[in-house]
Amino acid sequence: MLKERANAVYGKDLKELTKEQIYVLLLTICKEQADEKRKCYEDGKKKLYYISAEFLIGKMLGNNLINLGIYDEVKKELADVDVSIAEIEELEAEPSLGNGGLGRLAACFLDSIATLSLNGDGIGLNYHLGLFKQVFEKNLQKETKNPWITKDSWLRKREEAFTVEFGDFSIQSVLYDMDVIGYNNRVNNLHLFDVTEPDEEAVTEGIAFDMHEVRKNLTLFLYPDDSTEDGRLLRVYQQYFMVSCGAQLILKEAKERGSNLHDLTEYVVIQINDTHPSMVIPELIRLLMKEGIDIKEAIAIVEKCCAYTNHTILAEALEKWPMHYLEKVAPAIVPIIKVLDSIKKVEYPAKNLAIIDDENRVHMAHMDIHYGFSVNGVAYLHTEILKNNELKQFYEIYPEKFNNKTNGITFRRWLLHCNPELAELLDKEIGTGYRKDATQLEQLLAKAEDADLQREILSMKADNKKELAEYIARTRNVQINPEGIFDIQVKRLHEYKRQQLNILYAIHKYLEIKAGKKPSTPIIMIFGAKAAPAYTIAKDIIHLILCMQELIENDPEVRPYLQVVMLENYNVTAAEKVFPACDISEQISLASKEASGTGNMKFMLNGAVTLGTEDGANVEIHELVGDDNIYIFGEDSQTVIDRYERGDYCAKDYYEKNPVIKEAVDFMIGDELKSIGDEEHLTRLYNELIGKDWFMTFPDMEEYIAAKERIYADYEDRSAWAKKMIVNIAKAGFFSSDRTIEEYNRDIWKL
Repeated sequence: MLKERANAVYGKDLKELTKEQIYVLLLTICKEQADEKRKCYEDGKKKLYYISAEFLIGKMLGNNLINLGIYDEVKKELADVDVSIAEIEELEAEPSLGNGGLGRLAACFLDSIATLSLNGDGIGLNYHLGLFKQVFEKNLQKETKNPWITKDSWLRKREEAFTVEFGDFSIQSVLYDMDVIGYNNRVNNLHLFDVTEPDEEAVTEGIAFDMHEVRKNLTLFLYPDDSTEDGRLLRVYQQYFMVSCGAQLILKEAKERGSNLHDLTEYVVIQINDTHPSMVIPELIRLLMKEGIDIKEAIAIVEKCCAYTNHTILAEALEKWPMHYLEKVAPAIVPIIKVLDSIKKVEYPAKNLAIIDDENRVHMAHMDIHYGFSVNGVAYLHTEILKNNELKQFYEIYPEKFNNKTNGITFRRWLLHCNPELAELLDKEIGTGYRKDATQLEQLLAKAEDADLQREILSMKADNKKELAEYIARTRNVQINPEGIFDIQVKRLHEYKRQQLNILYAIHKYLEIKAGKKPSTPIIMIFGAKAAPAYTIAKDIIHLILCMQELIENDPEVRPYLQVVMLENYNVTAAEKVFPACDISEQISLASKEASGTGNMKFMLNGAVTLGTEDGANVEIHELVGDDNIYIFGEDSQTVIDRYERGDYCAKDYYEKNPVIKEAVDFMIGDELKSIGDEEHLTRLYNELIGKDWFMTFPDMEEYIAAKERIYADYEDRSAWAKKMIVNIAKAGFFSSDRTIEEYNRDIWKL
């Protein structure tokens, strides 16, 4: 296939092409085959639109080749001319369209929607510089721009253009599509809206830019710094631009498929992914009124079209925008929001149910719940907390709307692509059926005691650890011991995820080793995370991790037994190296705070054992694998919720009464770290922990230390550990995003 194309396009033999030419050739082939596949599938009457501020899609070449069924053929053709397919994949810039689990979930969902042959597209924004590129300087996070759009890319420019009317100006949109190629199935689209004249050069120092030039900067960054009013306003501009363009596209396509708009519910279902796209509700109502439909009917239509996914119980993530922001940015929908609010205030006068509160703020989640037909959480525990605590007032009036849809991951990327060695082993042991039906992984359970399989599993893990060690040496110039225990925490840096608990353990272990208590197997603690630019404490935690990395790296007494390394600019590309190599998956969020997590699922699928709290999807992992194959510690969610309600947590009491906690925390501001780090950052984190510790690090610390020691000890029994790995892989099938999407379609979308 490639040889003929090389000759036809470049007039050269394949072996004469540059790696860049090969990449463009493969990109072109994928696009052509995607176009051919589109012709093979008929669209149903009803269509799903999945609207999200983030789509963390990762590099696409390898995944697309797998889903098209040509990866192995291409790999062989390239090997015949001494070219590694991995080298070609390296050339691709990773699309910077997401940040963490929210965006990665949206990407996995799009993959599964196409794989299950459902008619459904994504809608988002075409961020030119994404979140930011993270670099480390003087052991501090520095944010720099992250351009990724090149001349030859997956973006396809479309003809459609829509006008979005803001308060005192308008913007015409540009639409780009990316192919979403299902596994041996249909092709859908990710629709990404952009402005006509984005100005990437407007960014000056780091990621600073003039936030007032909305016409040119609207699509530069995902989540502009919201520590200023200008930044918060820009977020509202982004959100309204996304939903207005999306709503206009939805109505245009519905009419093309035969809708008279009065029957829109027969043609359209919209999934609102978190609160960022919430304004699609009043915007759709506005557009229907513009088409001649009265407001009462327009509201009734939209109520039956929109469904809402809640991803968090954190107040900071449940958006509440001041009304004057909306009056400035999107005045056309303000009267509609006021009508929506007044209707519900008559029905349900309780203040905690209002869309517009006493401070004249618009509660986006409240609007989603009142005027959507479905509200789902993303793990069993999370949904129960929503029903019984955080959104209890809504559950009492709309019990029929609430449902759970435990998150999932696409096995095409997180197994077939990133861990081909394990995929080949599974093919040999249980056949290939699991590739389409992940529940077939259960067949592996019957072989958990098989000594040969255990040896193969351990050998595969050792190979993957060597590969990650080489990657870290190449990207971070740090040599880590591949024979050590790879204890990994990679996820967005936030205090509730408690990277601070993990690094306090590293300090504790460092001090133990200095005192002569040395572990039998070296411990390699690996972190990867970005902190939001305005999140000061999160950035202080990164600083502490990097300081510990440097301290240990330069200590010959400790380094053979303990290493700490933080990956720079952690993204999907790095994740694909990390998950296959992990021994211990750190899932240590404060119980009740993590909605689900999906990293826990990716680690499990790749044979890691979870060390975690009874939080998010850890609850379901625990149920599936049993007590012997997971390590649970810490206080349960109800204890945490009750303590918050009483308001009686005092971090200083724990600090003063527990010498282990005090020793580790005091070390943060001791001479060793001060000589390496910045005193301001270290002292601020120290004061935050002993003065506030809002996410309750200290109550769980002793149990965490004990759980760590237990899991490290159990790692030494290699046969028993291999069995734990096999059980985790075998039980991971439940967490396929194909299962999640089947449930969304069965219970919500009904395509």
